[in-house]
Amino acid sequence: MIAITFPIFLLIILVLSEMIILSKTGKEKVDWHDVVFNLNSGHLMLWLFRGLELACYGFIVANFSLNIVSEWSPVWLWLFAILMWDFCFYWLHRLHHKFALLWAVHVVHHQGEHFNLSLAVRNSWYSSLASIPFFIPMALLGVPLSVFITVSVLHYAIQLMNHSALTPRLGFLEYILVTPAHHRIHHVDDRAYSDSNYAGSFVFWDRLFDTYRPDLPETDFAYGVKGNKSSQNPFVASNEPFRQYLQARREKKQQKAPDFVSSGFIILSGAVILFALVTGYIWLYGYQLSQSVTEQALLFIFLATGSIALGGISEGRQWAVLSWFAITWLMLLSFALYFQWHGLFWMIFMAALAAHSTAVLFGWGRTTVIHSADTLK
Repeated sequence: MIAITFPIFLLIILVLSEMIILSKTGKEKVDWHDVVFNLNSGHLMLWLFRGLELACYGFIVANFSLNIVSEWSPVWLWLFAILMWDFCFYWLHRLHHKFALLWAVHVVHHQGEHFNLSLAVRNSWYSSLASIPFFIPMALLGVPLSVFITVSVLHYAIQLMNHSALTPRLGFLEYILVTPAHHRIHHVDDRAYSDSNYAGSFVFWDRLFDTYRPDLPETDFAYGVKGNKSSQNPFVASNEPFRQYLQARREKKQQKAPDFVSSGFIILSGAVILFALVTGYIWLYGYQLSQSVTEQALLFIFLATGSIALGGISEGRQWAVLSWFAITWLMLLSFALYFQWHGLFWMIFMAALAAHSTAVLFGWGRTTVIHSADTLK
């Protein structure tokens, strides 16, 4: 616990010291509201999820490790862990810029408009939660939890100093380590610059994977993210990007042209058969859990997901056709063969749904929509 908590206190001292120096020397106007938000942004939920991250890592390394590196000599184990952690972080960071859902987590860090040490600790509540999958390879290879924690602290310390407003260029170290000179480029409010220099500690990852950018813009620029400013409320700042993400998804879905047009008859016939099975479910189970909880739950899932798939077919979505086929056939095979439901009612209507989905899969009642982009091709 000392390895985890001591750096937090040291971090706060370093951040405040730099702010005082910047303020006294006049090198940069200090926005204390921004500094306080940066320190406060993620450090309640972030550290709660950091504990979950370590718990997940410990569970995997204890139960699923391949123990490939755990028996190596300490020198090689530590060297591997240091490099592997940074390699995993590079891809974590790069993919957070590529995928909209991950960007909704990472954007909080980029919304800071002042490049200084406090920016390093500006994070979404969910930063640690979103990082869990990216470090699983280390656990599977057998890097012990204690080594993982120590290496993490080392890299986060380097990343803290990457955001320093006072650090000059570091000579030959610029070719090895990520320095503030590199990382300033990553925080420019232009995606042509911010979508580069992803590495956390060792700059050679960017050079190796062709994401290195050497210079800041020659014209005037700003740090942060274009658009509306972030809220100073940590709850809003961490959750607003997800609201915007979901809204954008809805708008995109509404704007997307259908893949096909389905006839009213195939929608109506599928709905009637599905409703018959829903009625049978209510008749059989009512509002009480039966002794066959597994069968009841599975039937409920099939019927619920079936209604979603049928709605997707009504909207002309190709994914819905495949889902409808898979759901109806899995339901028929599960209850007829595994659970041995041979009642006439269930067999008739489940088989009817499977036949319906098969016909739809092969194009019955569907007219393909030719979009303008397809016509140009």
